[in-house]
Amino acid sequence: MPINIPNDLPAASILEEENIFIMRETRAKTQDIRPLKILFFNLMPTKAITETQFLRLLSNSPLQVAVDFIYTASYEPSNTPQEHLIKFYETFDSVRDRLYDGMIITGAPVEKLEFAEVAYWPELCAIMEWSKTHVYSTLHVCWGAQAGLYYHYGIPKYILPQKIFGVFAHSRNHTANDKLFRGFDDVFYVPHSRHTEVRKADIEKAGALRILSESPDSGVYAISDVEGRQFFITGHSEYDPLTLKAEYERDMALNLKVNIPDNYYPDNDPARPPIVRWRSSAHLLFSNWLNYYVYQETPFDLARLDKKS
Repeated sequence: MPINIPNDLPAASILEEENIFIMRETRAKTQDIRPLKILFFNLMPTKAITETQFLRLLSNSPLQVAVDFIYTASYEPSNTPQEHLIKFYETFDSVRDRLYDGMIITGAPVEKLEFAEVAYWPELCAIMEWSKTHVYSTLHVCWGAQAGLYYHYGIPKYILPQKIFGVFAHSRNHTANDKLFRGFDDVFYVPHSRHTEVRKADIEKAGALRILSESPDSGVYAISDVEGRQFFITGHSEYDPLTLKAEYERDMALNLKVNIPDNYYPDNDPARPPIVRWRSSAHLLFSNWLNYYVYQETPFDLARLDKKS
């Protein structure tokens, strides 16, 4: 089944060129089916790029998915045209009375700031609190994962002496035996690009969390609560093949101190095309989340969602 997105969303044409099955909203309205309702809280400055990355992964499922987009009302994005926001996005006030099967909270380029210093932190906290009763399962990604762990469980983040930058080998926690990683190989790869981390010891102290996957080089990767209502993903499985390349070249042009991304270019040579090692596991991660924790768990009648809390 396809992903149901607005008619003129820029991502639609890109995904169609990749032979990804999408359904524009006009056609979707003619079908007598209840799609999974996903709320996408996009905190990234390059919103159209981030939309495409996540929608590509959400489309790799037999389930029909309808996506609503929101952005911060307390902080106006400066890197996205206003007409794009007006046409495709809403604010939290517009959706607060709705119920959703799932929600994705993206990362944001604010990780070196203390959480309280982020301009939209109070708004994000209100949305995360609201998600407890209005969303069945929430997927927090990168800085969004750090923000969620801090808000819900008081787990701090720490500045790293050196940026974690590249593509790293990960393993699943077999003792957790979590359906999110069903079908994964013993070793799989995930891109990371961050200056901060959450630590395993703090997560284990929380008690109500499970570590599902980690890496000896990039640390804890996937965490969940015991019910599968909250997931925290510290890496960037959604990244395009050239995203790390663009970040590396951007930082080099700004004369910033940056290492060549680990395990990304053949022979560590930026002149050669990078190797994509994470595509299949990224698709599997999102299809497992949609299937096992959104589709199979959410009540058909979302008015009963609060009874599943």
